[in-house]
Amino acid sequence: MTKISLALQGGGAHGAYTWGVLDRILEDGRLEIAAISGTSAGALNGAALKAGLVAGGREAARKRLRRLWESIGDIGDFRVLLPWFQPMMPIMRLMQEAGEAMLPFSASGIAAQIYSPYSWGDAWQNPLAPVVADLDFSQVCTDAGPALFIGATNVRTGKARVFTGSEISPEALMASACLPSVFQAVEIDGEAYWDGGFAGNPSLWPLYDRDLPDDILIIHVNPLRRDEVPETPLGIQNRVNEISFNATLLSELRSVAFVKRLIAEGRIERGQMKDLHIHLILDDALMNALSAGSKLQPSSALISRLFEAGRASGDAFLAECGAKIGHESSADLAALFG
Repeated sequence: MTKISLALQGGGAHGAYTWGVLDRILEDGRLEIAAISGTSAGALNGAALKAGLVAGGREAARKRLRRLWESIGDIGDFRVLLPWFQPMMPIMRLMQEAGEAMLPFSASGIAAQIYSPYSWGDAWQNPLAPVVADLDFSQVCTDAGPALFIGATNVRTGKARVFTGSEISPEALMASACLPSVFQAVEIDGEAYWDGGFAGNPSLWPLYDRDLPDDILIIHVNPLRRDEVPETPLGIQNRVNEISFNATLLSELRSVAFVKRLIAEGRIERGQMKDLHIHLILDDALMNALSAGSKLQPSSALISRLFEAGRASGDAFLAECGAKIGHESSADLAALFG
């Protein structure tokens, strides 16, 4: 069995794609997950994955991930801030879908740019709170199983904060997934945190530890390329977020590529720094086809579509690139930056 580290991107409801990839990898059984770095939806996936592995191995992890996404699907829309709106969600979703089909913008998406989650004051409730509370944190925080790293962004300093071990709490997971236009900032030990994607989506550097595998598999959710230039307010904002949420990851990958080149040229002695093997799973065609607002609307149909696409991507990766794990990178970093 080959050991590997996972880097799980955030992307709201689109994180169900990552669930599909993980489900196929767990089903296959050839890879041992030694460490997980996750941000936002990637943090939720990572916590559920670890809790399941610790509780009962691969099949337990598959069940725990399914339970996570079934719970997320029950939320309806992350922008509906109060639980007493939930009985109206089926009707509201139909109205939203009809509106987006006829109008060049999403009414709820524009509302999220006008109205602050702080407008609700103390009445505001984080819709992810019951989803996160359903996790067993004795399993999430234990030293057993894969190492887990959860990324968030300090609002005041703009710096990345990576939670690990006993630092991982329900608040840390909600901080990692805290989109500032939708959720109120999460306070931990007197500091306010927003979505980890602003400072690391996800952070790769915790996976550079000498005791961890040389192989890092990145499950990528935010599309690197869009051929069409967005023109609607929501589309523009969505692309701005995608670019900013990809920037930190691309920066880290450039550093990885630089170190690999120095090692290959003999300018750094082998063993002095890790010669990482980078692997990448993504489906930019699918992510380009989805509406900008779908990240905030985890309907059962969307989650199912993303899950099946993730399983297909995972299956293709295992067939085409599985033999390279433990030996060399399967991702072409030069082409990624070209």
